[in-house]
Amino acid sequence: MKKLEVITAAILVPLDFAMVVLAGLTAYTLRFNSAIADLRPVIAELSFRDFIFITFGIAIIWIGCLALGGLYNLRRPVAIKELGRIILASSAAMTAVILFIFFRRELFSSRFIIIVGWLLAILYLTLARMLVRLIVGLLKKQGVGLQRLVMVGESETADRMVKDLYEGRGEGFRLVARLDDFGENEQQNFLKLINEKKPDAVILASTNLPQPQVLALLDSAQNQHLDFYYIADLFSTHAGHLAVNTLFGEPVVEVKKTKLEGWGRIWKRLFDFVFALLALIITSPLMLVIAVLIKLDSAGPVFAKLRRVGEKGKVFTLLKFRSMIKNAHGMKPALMDKNERRDGPLFKMTNDPRITRMGRFLRRTSLDEIPQFFNALVGQMSVVGPRPHEPEEVEKYQPWHRRLLTIKPGITGMAQVSGRSALSFDEEAKLDIAYIESWSFATDLMIILKTPKVIFSRKAAV
Repeated sequence: MKKLEVITAAILVPLDFAMVVLAGLTAYTLRFNSAIADLRPVIAELSFRDFIFITFGIAIIWIGCLALGGLYNLRRPVAIKELGRIILASSAAMTAVILFIFFRRELFSSRFIIIVGWLLAILYLTLARMLVRLIVGLLKKQGVGLQRLVMVGESETADRMVKDLYEGRGEGFRLVARLDDFGENEQQNFLKLINEKKPDAVILASTNLPQPQVLALLDSAQNQHLDFYYIADLFSTHAGHLAVNTLFGEPVVEVKKTKLEGWGRIWKRLFDFVFALLALIITSPLMLVIAVLIKLDSAGPVFAKLRRVGEKGKVFTLLKFRSMIKNAHGMKPALMDKNERRDGPLFKMTNDPRITRMGRFLRRTSLDEIPQFFNALVGQMSVVGPRPHEPEEVEKYQPWHRRLLTIKPGITGMAQVSGRSALSFDEEAKLDIAYIESWSFATDLMIILKTPKVIFSRKAAV
């Protein structure tokens, strides 16, 4: 999913809201203009304060109609179709407003404001979206927001796509590499290609590749968190979430890595921000008490700053209340022979000598994880997601484990509420990957509601 499309879709909502409000204000100003008032005297006065309140309510209805009209889809229609949808959605919104006025008879009866407001709303919405298209077009010409594309396969369609790309008709893409096929040599060098060219997407533009190569390419793209497209009549495989689109004038299918795309990603980020902010406000007195107890218990800082790997392999600093002695990480190599988890890259030791007395309590109650809400607040983590791992642990991942890095790591997650440390690493990974592939807002709420029960049951068992 192209980041520029998501940003544009998110911007359109407040922009459209502002345009509808501006249309109402313009209509109000014109109605009470002395020149128009002389031609058509004002019968019923309406205060500006009351009108603003009413206009905001109408704007919300308008946005709802625009959304139902498909005007916030990530794949925006061509300009003429978009204009048609604006007219239909605006007409539906105005009809709803008129019906409400008719039945309630509590707003205002100025037909001038209603008709002029409707026409101006259509005009302002159209002009605003034309401006957005112009800005997006200019950004793309400057190379901003373009997806870096790797094309695989030899065919007439592929040749035509390459020609379109070089002639500036790339529809938001820039070609960074082209492979004739995806044989053993290409598979072995694929990671090197990614590190050098840093692509965002792969498109399979040939119907002649053997199925083992096709499946290898799909797995490689998903493991490296690349968007995957293929020509629509190419094959039917075990691909997960599919979206049919038009690319370079050809029907293509995009294999989505997760349902958490587009508006899902926007809503999840908004939820993370609000939830994290509220959690930090509510727990701030508790955090102050914990900070004092940590300082009294042992020497060292209140917070532990840990390197973790996040979305698409980006390393970030995770915050926790310190539960270990100073320089604990430096002692880890000497303790590796006592690692109780031989099933994967993670380290676990029941009686870890590095853990402080206060640290054992914090870990048993999961209170050491409260500062991670700061990470969620700034967008490095999510409230719900896969468990974040250390860079050294990620280096030991199997190729399929890298799908865990498709989305932001979470403070809690599917693995944590489904057995926690009793699960093997592969079992944890499978649960988290299943969450990534089948994400829904209801699943997030279910995991959040289950988390306290898991924490308290774990505490009781100690």
